[in-house]
Amino acid sequence: MAHSDKSIKEAEIKFERKWYHIIPGILLSFAVAFPSWLIGMAVPVVGGPIIAILIGIAVSAIFPRLTNHWFKNGVTFEDGVKYTSKKLLQYSVVLLGFSLNFFNVVQVGGQTLLIMLVTMALAFVTAFFVGKLLKLPGNTTALIGVGTAICGGSAIAAAAPVLRAKDEDVSQSISTIFLFNIIGALIFPALGMLMHMGDTAFGTWAGVAITDTSSVVAAGTSWSSATGSDLALQIATISKLTRALMIVPVCLVLALYTMRKHKRAEGGEFSFVKVFPWFVLAFVVAAVLNTFANLPAWMSVDLTNLGKFVIIMAMGAIGLNTHIKELFSNGIRPILLGASCWIALTIVSLIIVS
Repeated sequence: MAHSDKSIKEAEIKFERKWYHIIPGILLSFAVAFPSWLIGMAVPVVGGPIIAILIGIAVSAIFPRLTNHWFKNGVTFEDGVKYTSKKLLQYSVVLLGFSLNFFNVVQVGGQTLLIMLVTMALAFVTAFFVGKLLKLPGNTTALIGVGTAICGGSAIAAAAPVLRAKDEDVSQSISTIFLFNIIGALIFPALGMLMHMGDTAFGTWAGVAITDTSSVVAAGTSWSSATGSDLALQIATISKLTRALMIVPVCLVLALYTMRKHKRAEGGEFSFVKVFPWFVLAFVVAAVLNTFANLPAWMSVDLTNLGKFVIIMAMGAIGLNTHIKELFSNGIRPILLGASCWIALTIVSLIIVS
C-alpha cells in the first residue's frame, strides 16, 4: 500500500510539474499574440499571424536566451513556448473545424487529392536529383524531401526514426524547412493579391505549396483578414490536413525501404500510433458536429474566433523559437536543396491552380 501511495504521489507531482512549467511560455506567447491581434485588426492586409511571427522573431533576436531563461524555481519559458507552437496549434486547427460543413471537407479533400499527389511526386524527385547534385547525405536529402512534400517538421519528425536519421540530419532538415515555412507565410498573401487570385485558387495554392500546417493556416488567416472571407482559410486548411494524412503511407514505404536496406526487420522501429496525425480526425469530428449537431450559430462563431486567436499565439511562439543565426549555421547546401524543392512546388502548384 505504501509503495502504491508513493507511486500515486510521484505521478501527481509529475503532472503538476508538467502544467506548472508550461504556463510561463504560454503567457509569453499570449503577450506576443495580443498586440499582434490588435494590429492585425487595424492592418488586415498583413494580418495578426504574420505580425506575431515578426514580433516573436524580433524578441528572439533582441533577447536570444529569453526562452531558455531560468527562474529561481527552475522554470523556463521554453516548455510553454514549444507547447504553444505544437499542441495549441493543433487544438486551434481543430477549432477551425467548427466553421466548416462536413460535406465541404470531403469535397475539397477529394478535389485537391490529384494536385497533392502530383506535387508530392515533384518534391521527392526534385529532392533526389538536387540532393545528388549537391552531394548531401542521403538521410538529409530524404528528410528535406519528406518535409517539403507532406507537412514540414511533423513529417520530418515522423520519418526520422524510420530512416534511423542522426540528430544532425534532423536538425538541418527542420531548420531548412522552417526557413521556407516562414517565407511562405510572409509572402504568399501578398503574392496572391498581386496576382488577383480568388479565394478558392489561393486557398488551394497555399494548402499545397506551403509545407507546414502552421504556416498554411497563418497565410490563410492573413488572406481572410484582408478579404473578409474565410473561404481561402477553409480550403487551405482542408488541403493541408488531407496532405498531412500522407505521413502514414510515406513512412510505411520508408520503413520497408529501411528494412530492405539493412536486411533485417526493424522490430518496434515504426509506430503507426505515433505517426498518425490524430488532430486531423478531431478536426473532421468538429466539422461533423457543426454540420449535424445543430450547434447554436454563436457557438460556432466563437469557437472559430478562439481558434484564430490561438493560431496567432502559435505563430508568436514559432517566432520566439526562431534564431536566425542558427538557420544558417548548417551551411548553404541544405538551404539550396530546400529552396529548390520549395520553388519547384510553388511554381508547379501555381500553374495547376491558375
